[in-house]
Amino acid sequence: MKNKIQPTQKEIIMRDNDFIVSKTDLQGRIIYANKIFVEFSGYSQKEILNKQHNIVRHPEMPRAVFHLLWEAIKSGNEFNGYVKNMSKDGSFYWVFANVTPSYNNNNNNIGFYSVRRKASQQALNVIIPLYKEMLATEKNAGAKDAIEASMTILLDKFVPSGVDYDQFALSL
Repeated sequence: MKNKIQPTQKEIIMRDNDFIVSKTDLQGRIIYANKIFVEFSGYSQKEILNKQHNIVRHPEMPRAVFHLLWEAIKSGNEFNGYVKNMSKDGSFYWVFANVTPSYNNNNNNIGFYSVRRKASQQALNVIIPLYKEMLATEKNAGAKDAIEASMTILLDKFVPSGVDYDQFALSL
């Protein structure tokens, strides 16, 4: 089911010492959400548990970023990046996200663990125009070619400096 929430221009700014924490199963369904996640998402604990994590996905997020995220964590690597999330009321909040695979005692991947904190304004000054360019490219390319077209923009940004998105995000 598609998210029917209409985005607004209202921004919610995270507090400096807040950490949004969630855990998902292998399919991305939320199995744990801390109080800060519940607060910023605007959903109750009951509304958010067992829902796909993309319930908070803002439509202005480039698909290529989530492609990189899933590529990293399904390969057993961690992902670091900037994400614009949307609350239940349509407002938005920016986070710097660290997402890692979760393992059981037998070293089997059982899901994913994410900790998000306030994104710095310095980083957002770089990320916001980059994501706008990526999103416009994705829309122009059409659904079939959107991720590949958007990835080209990212690669043009990173390859000359010899870093990947994760390293780029951590450097901001």
